[in-house]
Parts: sequence; structure tokens; C-alpha cells
Amino acid sequence: MLFDSFIFVRMKNIVNLSAIYKTVLQSMESAAAAIMDVYNDEIFSEIKKDGSPVTQADIASSKILIEQLSGLGFPILDEESKKADFKTRRNWEYYWCIDPLDGTKEFISRNGEFAINIALIHQNRAVFGAICSPLTKEVILGGEDFGVFTSKLDGIYRLQEISIPERNKMVTLIISRSHFTGFSKEFVEELQLRYGEIAYFEKGSALKFFDLANGNADIYARFGPTMEWDIAAGHAILRQLGGEIFEYQTSQALTYNKESLYNPKFVAYTAPLLKDLENAKF
Repeated sequence: MLFDSFIFVRMKNIVNLSAIYKTVLQSMESAAAAIMDVYNDEIFSEIKKDGSPVTQADIASSKILIEQLSGLGFPILDEESKKADFKTRRNWEYYWCIDPLDGTKEFISRNGEFAINIALIHQNRAVFGAICSPLTKEVILGGEDFGVFTSKLDGIYRLQEISIPERNKMVTLIISRSHFTGFSKEFVEELQLRYGEIAYFEKGSALKFFDLANGNADIYARFGPTMEWDIAAGHAILRQLGGEIFEYQTSQALTYNKESLYNPKFVAYTAPLLKDLENAKF
């Protein structure tokens, strides 16, 4: 399935992202501070019905983000809050899709690889995303007709624009640190057939999208279960840099606000790899 034709869908985004990004960063800064208060103290965790852990930091971050983002007037789909049913959600033109603490397992193990994810969805498409590391206070944000930038959660938010990364000499695959990836033998063989030896490394949470954006990784593949809020922010950022995330079985670009909020198996490509695949003759 790696070399099938890719299918793109684009709908015009009409929200002025320049008018809302500071509110997003302010909400992240407040939520990150609450997360780090827990991180530097004692962490209490419980297991949710879906088998994933949740801590008091997840809940505190969720409360802050909902409170501050609500002022922008869009509905909110949040991992740790009650979800609107699909009959309601399918009528949303815009909404926030947020993960208040992505990488809870990494947070509990205190390895630093956890994040806050905030995405704006327009008609089933991620059009803006912001991902921050509460530990380092680094943030990457980007969206359609806006660009992609890095910043610090310092109350000033000086934006440093980043551009399409260069392709690595050896194609580099980034995978999950704490979750089963479940690659098929066929997928790995296809990569090796086209690119030869493949380098790879592990990282937790949506911080993987930092590596895709800055050129440290070329491909992120995940065949195990993920939810829409795990990747929507990164998807918007990656697409603005010329990359894309495709469903592995169909080669269609991933969409959001589905009846089931689970993502299918997917492969994310940076722009250089995507261009290479589009120009390939098979």
C-alpha cells in the first residue's frame, strides 16, 4: 500500500489564525504550568475504561484549556471530558480537538516525552495545530495560510518561522516509545526496497512531530490504536510544511470528526519523502 496513489482533499479555511493563536499559546502556558506542578510533586494515576492511564495533571490541564479556549466560540472535543455524540458533532463546522496531556505513560515514568496538543478542525480537516512540551516550554504551531513556527511559552511568544526540512541521507522512521506500533512485514519491506537500510528511533507523544518538522525524522508510522486528538495538531503542522498523513490501507489523507474517534493505521510523510513517492514510477 506504500506506493498507491495519494488522495488529497482541501477545503478553504476562513478563520483568521493570526487572531487566535495567542489565546491558544496562553492557554497552553497555563496548562503546562499546572502539569509541571504535578510532575515535580507526587503523581497519582488511575486506569480509565479504555485501559489508558489518567492523572490529576490530565484533569487540571483539561479544565484550564476548556476554560480559556471556550472564549473563542468554537465547540471543544477534549480527551478527558464528556464527548458530544456524533449527531451533534457532525454539524460542527469548526471545533477544537485537544489532548490536555498526550503521553501520560511518559509523564508517569518522568522521561519528559509528554505534550499538550491543540488542533482546530474545519469540516473534518485539521487546519491549525499547536504542540508544546510542558517540560521545555517549547512549542510548534502552524496552519493553513499561516505558516509553521516555533516559540517559547514565555508570555511573549516570539515566533520563529521554520521551513520544509531537508531529506535525510538515510531515511529515518520515528516510532512510539511506549505503545505497540504493529508494523506489517510488507510495510517494512517496501521501505527497505525503495530506500535501502532504514534508520529509526523512538519517542513518546506528539513530540514526534517536532522531529518531522525539523528534519530529524522522515516518516512516522503507527499501526496500533490512536485517537484523533493524538495526531490532529501534528497533522495540521505537517501538512503546512508540505507533508501529509495517509491511511495505510486506502492512501487517503486522514480526516477528523468521524463517528468513531479512533484513527486507522496511518503513515505520516515529510515533504521530501512525499515528493519522492509522488514522482516515483512503479
